[in-house]
Amino acid sequence: MDLPSDVPRMPAGDALMLRPWRLDDLHLVREAADDAYIPLITTVPAPYSHDEGVSFVERQWERTASGSGYPFVIARAEDDRPLGTVGLWVSEAPQGRATLGYWVVKSARGLGAASAALQAVSTWAFDGLRVPRLQLFIEPWNTASCRTAERAGYLREGLLRSWQQVGEERRDMYVYAMVGTENR
Repeated sequence: MDLPSDVPRMPAGDALMLRPWRLDDLHLVREAADDAYIPLITTVPAPYSHDEGVSFVERQWERTASGSGYPFVIARAEDDRPLGTVGLWVSEAPQGRATLGYWVVKSARGLGAASAALQAVSTWAFDGLRVPRLQLFIEPWNTASCRTAERAGYLREGLLRSWQQVGEERRDMYVYAMVGTENR
């Protein structure tokens, strides 16, 4: 599978744009670092420092350069204000699958940004990259994230017990998936 070497810019619905990370997105990293949950499930630094924020952004660039994935910033189209991120991780693309993850900072939640971004990246993965299967892993208590996945067309396939380390403990995860042959 021949994958692009850059994170593309693309619309996500009518009001959002997906784009690569930039150093002027540090305020997004800072807000995410103050969230009680985002740093537990991501590499967002907590506590935040300028140097750790820069390292976080540089890691996003490295993920694309190394071929492991495509981290997008979810930004408002009207003013480029960053709201969160969605990532497509392609290390299993040779086996016909890729994993997505997303988060939106608290000040931007409830606006449908994650769902629109997830739909846009999923369409790109199926149509542009020809990945046959996309999957997400969501903790059962996270009903907002489950609704986001379902609004984007993902189906819950099952419960993976003790699937992932989150903070100090192993946690169950729902697996959600979409396959390229399904109506999107």
